[in-house]
Amino acid sequence: MKTAQQLVADAKTRIQEVSIDDLEQALHSDALIIDTREPAEFADHSIPQAINLPRGVLEFQLANHPAVAASGCAPEVALEQLKSRPTYLICRSGGRSALAADSLQKMGLEKVYSVAGGMQAWVDASKPVDK
Repeated sequence: MKTAQQLVADAKTRIQEVSIDDLEQALHSDALIIDTREPAEFADHSIPQAINLPRGVLEFQLANHPAVAASGCAPEVALEQLKSRPTYLICRSGGRSALAADSLQKMGLEKVYSVAGGMQAWVDASKPVDK
């Protein structure tokens, strides 16, 4: 048996974590910012440009991300368009985003980053948020 924390620790051995400063720099690029928190958490406050795809549905909804959904292409083609695009994942503290990063890498995304410390670190550092 493994605890949730053990699963997160295991995922972190296979993913790349970045700082909130790295994420802030990514806001000025074509990177995708995906918030994996639940909708109520996202509605309370979020990072500018972030799209909410909760951890529980992320893999199923990724092909519907606005960056590719407008093209109307098949899910496989949409995912191919996201394959090499930098994708930053954030949650409350970094656990869900680590699990999500591990999963998206398994789906074939090549530039996936989990934000260490999550929204808690972002807010504690007085970084910009949308309310």
